[in-house]
Amino acid sequence: MDGTVLVADDDRTIRTVLTQALTRAGCKVHATSSLTTLMRWVGEGKGDVVISDVMMPDGNGLEMLPKIAQDRPGLPVIVISAQNTIMTAIQAAEAEAYDYLPKPFDLPDLMKRTARALEQRRRAAPAVPLPQENDRPDDLPLVGRTPAMQALYRLVAKVMNTDLPVLIAGESGTGKSLIARAIHDFSDRRNLPFVTVTASDLQDIEGPARVLARVKGGSLLIDEIGDIDPEVQARIVRMMDSPGDHVPRFMATSQGDLSDALESGNMRQDLYYRLSGATLQVPSLRERVEDIPLLAEHFLNRAERDGAPKRLLSKDALELMRAYSWPGNVRQLENAIKRLVLTSRSDEISRPEVEAVLGNQPEMEPVLGGGDTEKLSASVMRHLRRYFDLHGNMLPPPGLYGRILKEVEQPLIEIALEATGGNQAKCADLLGINRNTLRKKITDLDIRVTRRRKLM
Repeated sequence: MDGTVLVADDDRTIRTVLTQALTRAGCKVHATSSLTTLMRWVGEGKGDVVISDVMMPDGNGLEMLPKIAQDRPGLPVIVISAQNTIMTAIQAAEAEAYDYLPKPFDLPDLMKRTARALEQRRRAAPAVPLPQENDRPDDLPLVGRTPAMQALYRLVAKVMNTDLPVLIAGESGTGKSLIARAIHDFSDRRNLPFVTVTASDLQDIEGPARVLARVKGGSLLIDEIGDIDPEVQARIVRMMDSPGDHVPRFMATSQGDLSDALESGNMRQDLYYRLSGATLQVPSLRERVEDIPLLAEHFLNRAERDGAPKRLLSKDALELMRAYSWPGNVRQLENAIKRLVLTSRSDEISRPEVEAVLGNQPEMEPVLGGGDTEKLSASVMRHLRRYFDLHGNMLPPPGLYGRILKEVEQPLIEIALEATGGNQAKCADLLGINRNTLRKKITDLDIRVTRRRKLM
């Protein structure tokens, strides 16, 4: 890399690490803990790239971006922040930041992004005016530092000011409607209506016309599109094709995988392709257990602001929450926290108190366990993602393909043998493989073959 990088962060360790890494990469570095100093450097024409924290002792780094764009058009600014919420990602996009990374960031990743910023400067565009503070939904529980949530935040920031229809998929309670609301509230349509409709609103012939009259070119959210019957779906198609003079932003939510509905004919293909201009997949809470402490703290703080007593979760209580399956996702966690705040006998919420609240709810399951209707491919993907996440920034040891195949093959053959009472000829036929191939796999995998009663 070749160029001068301006670093602004109030954490001395981060300044030192970035200075050393960028210097070794061939850059000149000016580092400061003050936004005032940073803006002076920018005004003096110093720097080819800026890396800035958001919360600084003398101001907010995001608020400086429009000024930087005005004074130095085209100067890339990479925003780093420990405030791992969707609002930070959206604010960074609105303020025309070159890139955004949550803390703790991956240093090699930040170095690559800095190199790209140095090599490929983009033209600075006029910054989109930020909504006033009292217009922002600052209390959205869209909080998370896991890779899945950060990827979702970035995608929301990219699509919010486009006219693409958006399909938001995810389990009940994950926050699909909140995502839709955030897209509207941070978009150029924020001053226009946001209207949510269900199948009943579109049931009669005049329904679409009434809905379009209400939305007036704002944002229209169709709730649970997969549950709407084909006749009403046809009306939605016609409404999207002929929306009148004020074309709204179309969004829809779905709990299930719509590919099954497409195959069965319960979902019209023409409607699906119209709605899926951009598809956002909202992860379940069990897929991002690392965010549970952050979410719990968020809900505890909100309860305190609403007048409830200050409460903290004990370490044991938090571990129990991390081990729970949360079938109701973030909504269930929020309700559990509300109840714990009111029922706890001391400032620190104990594990027995959490057990008492969760005891009346669906039974605990392993965090990696899936529902009875979950596809095998989805379950395997979740396990593999978890396996990669456990290795952090390192890749798993070589030979992964063979290890994974063995993990699947062995139980498959063992269960098939059990189902056929140990009869290898029937087992080979069941599996659709040659008998000699089966014998070799039994030997290679060290599978014990015993005569068992057939499974009913």
